[in-house]
Amino acid sequence: MQSTKKGICWRLFLFFYAFLESSSQDFGGQTQFICTSVPKDMDICAATLQNSVPGDDLKTTVMQLRETVLQQKETIMNQKETIRELTSKLARCESQSGIEPGDARPGGRRKDGGTKNTMGDVSRGPADTLTQLSQTLQSLKQRLENLEQFSRSNNSVQANSLKDLLQSKIDDLEKQVLSRVNSIEEGKPGLRNETEQRGRVESTLTSLHQRITDLEKGQRENRPLDKFQLTFPLRTNYMYAKVKKSLPEMYALTVCMWLKSNASPGVGTPFSYAVPGQANELVLIEWGNNPMEILINDKVAKLPFLINDGKWHHICVTWTTRDGVWEAFQDGVKRGSGENLAPYHPIKPQGLLILGQEQDTLGGGFDATQAFVGDLANFHIWDRKLSVGEIYNLATCSSKAQVGNVFAWMETSLDIYGGASKWTFEACRQLN
Repeated sequence: MQSTKKGICWRLFLFFYAFLESSSQDFGGQTQFICTSVPKDMDICAATLQNSVPGDDLKTTVMQLRETVLQQKETIMNQKETIRELTSKLARCESQSGIEPGDARPGGRRKDGGTKNTMGDVSRGPADTLTQLSQTLQSLKQRLENLEQFSRSNNSVQANSLKDLLQSKIDDLEKQVLSRVNSIEEGKPGLRNETEQRGRVESTLTSLHQRITDLEKGQRENRPLDKFQLTFPLRTNYMYAKVKKSLPEMYALTVCMWLKSNASPGVGTPFSYAVPGQANELVLIEWGNNPMEILINDKVAKLPFLINDGKWHHICVTWTTRDGVWEAFQDGVKRGSGENLAPYHPIKPQGLLILGQEQDTLGGGFDATQAFVGDLANFHIWDRKLSVGEIYNLATCSSKAQVGNVFAWMETSLDIYGGASKWTFEACRQLN
C-alpha cells in the first residue's frame, strides 16, 4: 500500500514538473525551479502538499502586483497630462498663425460651412494676393475713367463729386498695397494679421464696387433696357446676377449669349440653373484646363468653343430631349454636335437661374474658382431648337434677330449682387 502511494506521488511530481517546464516556456523562460530537500523517511506527497501553498510567497506576490498596478496608473495619469499640454500648445499655435476651420482643404469643391476665401477660394501667398488686388484696382480705375467721360459729356456735378471721392479711396488702397509690398520685401513679421487685413480690404473693395455701380445706374436713361452687358471683373464667390423668374419644363432648348473673357485657366461659369434635388440641371462651365462643357441633369457634353482671347464671341447651344441631340455654334458657325446628352429628360421647372456662378446647392454653394470672369450680354433662352439662319442673325446683330421666348435679356429681369456692373453693350455696336 505504501509503495502504491509513493508511485502515485512520483507520478504527480513528474506531472507538476512537466507543467512547470511548459509554463516557463510560455513566460519566456523567466520562471525558476526551487528544490526542497525531503527527509528520506518522509512522505513525498505530504511534503509536496506542505510546500504547495506558500502563504508568505503568495502575499509577497500580491503586494508586488498591487505596486505594479499603482505605478502603471501613475504613468497613465502623467501621459494624459502631457497630452493635454501638447493639445493646448497646438491650439495656441493655430490661433497665432491665423488658421481658420475649413481653410485647409486637400482637394475637391468646398461644401462645408467654414470660412470661404472670397477672392479665389484657394490659399494664396503674398504675391498672389497683391496680384489680385492690383487687378481689382485696375478694374476700378477703368470704370472711373469711363464715368469721367460720361460726366464730362453730361456735365454732372454730382457724378464728379462722387468720382473724386471714389478716386481718393482707390488712392488710399494703392498706398495700402504699396505698404504691404514694402513689408514683404523687408521681411517684417506681419503675416499673423493677414487674414484680418485681407477681410478689411475685401470689404472696402466690395463697397467701392457697389458705389461705382450706383453711379453707373445714372446712365440707364440713355440706353434701351436690353442694350447692356454685365461685367464680372474678378473671381469671387459673391459677384453674380439672379434671374427673377424660373424656367418652365422644357423638352428642347436653345441658349445663346455674347461672351468676352481672357481668364485663364478657364473662363468659369457663365450660367447655372439648379432645381430642388439637382444642382446641375443646366450648366455652362469652363473650369481649369478642361474644355467648355454643358451639363444637363448632371450629364456632360464637351463643347468645341475657344473664346478666352479677350474678344467678343457669340455662342449658342441647342438641345432636344429626343435622343439627347445637341449642337454648338460659335460666331454664327456650327462647331460641333453630338447625342445622348440626358436623353428623354426634360428640363425641370421651379429652379434658380444664376449668371456668373456655379451652384453646388439651390441658389448657393458658390465656389470662387468656378466663377465667371469677363463680360456677358444678350443672354436668351428659347424652348425650341433655333434654325441655323436664326442663330446667324443673332451672331451678326441683324435687325431680324429674335429674343428668347423663355428668357429675354432685360435689365428689369435681373437682380445683381456683389458689385457686378452694367455697361452699354459694345459687340453689336462694333459690328454695325
